This record gives sequence, structure tokens and C-alpha cells, in this order.
Amino acid sequence: MANSTNVALLRGINVGGKNRLPMKELTAMFVNAGCSDVRTYIQSGNVLYGAAQTPGEDVSPLISAAILNRFGYQIPVLTRSAEEFKNIVRANPFMQVGAEADKLHVVFLEELPTGDQVESLDQDRSPGDEFAVMGREIYLHCPNGFANTKLTNTYFDSKLSTRSTTRNWRTVQKLFELASDASEGT
Repeated sequence: MANSTNVALLRGINVGGKNRLPMKELTAMFVNAGCSDVRTYIQSGNVLYGAAQTPGEDVSPLISAAILNRFGYQIPVLTRSAEEFKNIVRANPFMQVGAEADKLHVVFLEELPTGDQVESLDQDRSPGDEFAVMGREIYLHCPNGFANTKLTNTYFDSKLSTRSTTRNWRTVQKLFELASDASEGT
């Protein structure tokens, strides 16, 4: 059976000394869940892995359960394929208009929001900041810095009835590069 490269994005681990999770143990959890070619990127919960292409197969619940059992943390685990990452990088509307890369972020959503949910988002919530919802991603442009925005995971989760995690644009690009390299090797 062929393998495909995927990226798992965990929310809220190893941030500010909170929810410590050693990457070696996280890697082992993915291997125990049947994944191959597992590797992590930086300490904040980015995992690249190969998984058998079985319809409906999702390691997210297995990894979330393993983290809860081992560490007692309820951590959302969101996954995207290498192909989805390629589309995410290509679709960034703020890069297309020349925004500074260090002011860009992507919010990854667990569920696809409805049109009504997207309409409920307040474009003026964080003056100066912009966002664009495209599928299961929200592209952010935060010219005053991400630490100052009111466009947070908590806000999007509550308005869209889902769970999310955010990555800066440099990390998104690096994960795309690593996933692409891994996909070419399979």
C-alpha cells in the first residue's frame, strides 16, 4: 500500500513552558499509531509523517488519546496532506498583494465552517488586522504583530464552532517544503 506525506499540527504544546511534550515521545506516539517516516519540526507540535492511504484513516484521534493518556493534556491534533499544504501556500491572498511575510499567519481549522459562521466573523474586531477564510484555513495579516491581534484561536473557535491552531508564515512555508521533499521521495 502506498504512503502519503501528511502534516500534523498540535495546538498549545511547549508554549511558554506549558503542556510540555518531548518530541521524542511525540514521534513514538505516531510510530505506535502506524505512521512511517515520522519527524518533527521545531518544538511546538509540527509532525511530518507517512500514513497508509486508507479512506477515512485519520491518526488525529489516536494521537490525541495517546497524549491524554500519557500526559493528561487535551490537545487538538489537526492534519493536512502535502497536497493540501501546497494549495495553502499558493492561495495566501496577502502574499499575492505583497504583504510582509513576517506579518502573516495561517489559522488551521479542524472543521470546514459554514457560510453563516464565516459571515458571523467581525472584520473590524482587531483594527489594522485582516483575515480571509478559505476552506479550512484562515489567512491572517497582522501588521501590528500577532501578539497584539484580537484574531485569536479562541475567537475563531467560538465563532466557527471548531478547534484551531495557528502557525506563522515561515513555519507554514517550511512545513510545505519538508512535506514536498518527503512526497517526492515516496
